[in-house]
Amino acid sequence: MQIHISNTLTRSVESFTSARAGVVRMYSCGPTPYNYAHIGNLRAFLFPDLLQRVLRVVGGYKVQWVMNVTDIDDKTIRDSAVGSAEWRTEMGEQSADPKQNLKRFTQFYTDEFVRDIEAVGIRKSGFYKMPFATDYFPQMQDLIRRIAANGFAYERGGSVYFNVGAWRKADKYGKLFNIDFDNFQEGVRIDADEYERESVSDFVLWKGHKEGEPAWDFEFEGKDVVGRPGWHIECSAMAHEILELPFDIHTGGVDLCFPHHEDEIAQSKAGYGVEPVNYWCHNEFLEVEGEKMSKSKGNFFTLRDLLQKGIDTLDVRWLMLSVHYASRLNFTFAGLESGRKARLRVQEYIYDLWERAQGAIAPATTHESAQSLRTSVFQELANDLQTPKALAELFTYLNRNPASGVDATQAASLLGFLQELNNIFDVWHFSARPAQMLNVPPEVQHLAEERWKAKRSKNFAESDRLRGAIAALGFVVKDTKDGFALEKA
Repeated sequence: MQIHISNTLTRSVESFTSARAGVVRMYSCGPTPYNYAHIGNLRAFLFPDLLQRVLRVVGGYKVQWVMNVTDIDDKTIRDSAVGSAEWRTEMGEQSADPKQNLKRFTQFYTDEFVRDIEAVGIRKSGFYKMPFATDYFPQMQDLIRRIAANGFAYERGGSVYFNVGAWRKADKYGKLFNIDFDNFQEGVRIDADEYERESVSDFVLWKGHKEGEPAWDFEFEGKDVVGRPGWHIECSAMAHEILELPFDIHTGGVDLCFPHHEDEIAQSKAGYGVEPVNYWCHNEFLEVEGEKMSKSKGNFFTLRDLLQKGIDTLDVRWLMLSVHYASRLNFTFAGLESGRKARLRVQEYIYDLWERAQGAIAPATTHESAQSLRTSVFQELANDLQTPKALAELFTYLNRNPASGVDATQAASLLGFLQELNNIFDVWHFSARPAQMLNVPPEVQHLAEERWKAKRSKNFAESDRLRGAIAALGFVVKDTKDGFALEKA
């Protein structure tokens, strides 16, 4: 099925064509591991996960999905010098070597990040590569030399800067974001990795060494400029090395359009001589209860905060995928509960179909009704990932076709389609209805559900504890492909 996606570069929804037949090369700006990911970060990672799944399932592509780890920037250097309470508890005393502290610190939070994304259904196995920026310094230095050789970089005070003024004479600067150049002052330099949108100035490619910070050697135009790379150069060098240019899709939050992605385009083209990306795709912000997320407002949540409130990670995934990625998402606890009911309604339908089909699953093409539903749902997903419209098609069908009126052949075909759909949404289980069939006491059912949540969130100690509590009440819990089952001990 033909995929259409919104391209920030052209500000339009376009028919997608990959540069290499049958293969999509996609790069996503990944985490900066200096703390736990918050739910706004999770939306920015769930969007490309949805996109790559739709490309695979609906478009029939093989996807090479790369998400980098920004393990060196202003924030990771700053916080690794101090450490966090969690990090100190886990890792012990800091080293006298800033490089070692940075590596240990960022590895700790990278591991926590992987646990979080897997808890919301983003499989590490789905990535083609998940590279660390610190492993690509030679490629970054090579790119900086290329940019300078082409006349678009210079050294001042031990740092190397991209010359925006010179670049504007050669190509457009402001392809993704409408930049106001009225306040642009040629030759003014920005050393910070991140800066305000109003700050249109020469940006740093290589930062000169500051005392107490980790530093690496770099020979540039006959000088040894000891220091470390700027943030923007990292993605350009890694994407070129791993995916080659131009690649198909680059994703990120709308906040990255400028300066990060704009600077990526400029420095990649200035150094490598080609437009780096064919389709730029950006997701909108997440708000909490109608307000910008902020610790001072008390509405700042990590996934761990939500788990402590007893919220199922499946409901977090469902809520974030049920709103179109290009629309602002208002994260509310009422919305989570409403979404949970909608998700479980489909789950109950699956259980009913399973009973009618006696566990048989057949392709959607084996029944006209299932095939028609598949076409209508997948057409909406192919149209710029219109998940709200796709789910509306699904629920309209469920309303008009109760499982009680479905024969075994149709039930098996519907299960086949829903299993395909679950390869995208990943929030349902395909098995016989658990627990209720055994007249399991409510307290045992509750413990089994809590154990399953703990297992999904990688809290294995709590999972084992709950397994023991279930056994003490005379039941055995067994993991299945899509969930769990309870049996009498």
